[in-house]
Amino acid sequence: MTHLVTESTLTDRYQTTVPGLVRKALDLKKREKLRYTIEDDGRVMLSRAEDNETDPVMDSFLDFIASDIQSHPERVAAVSNDFVNRVQQAVKGVEVDLNAPLDDEDDE
Repeated sequence: MTHLVTESTLTDRYQTTVPGLVRKALDLKKREKLRYTIEDDGRVMLSRAEDNETDPVMDSFLDFIASDIQSHPERVAAVSNDFVNRVQQAVKGVEVDLNAPLDDEDDE
């Protein structure tokens, strides 16, 4: 069995580039998803996530929402202009730097 080894570096935001060797081995294209399987001994297996895979928690939540909308369509309402204005005022002047390092409390 052949083992190939490669490395990548984490940025301050805990992001990394998937090395070309790995992208080629998994036949990855841009915007495709990866799956991380963490073994009991601490090893992590990286594999390609299949397009037909779903998140059971998200599926349950979406089923709940769909059922509630079907049972109570009167609860569906547009967001009011007043609410939109209040949210815009609440975030007015707030600047976000998506490249800034995460704070220590954001690591968890």
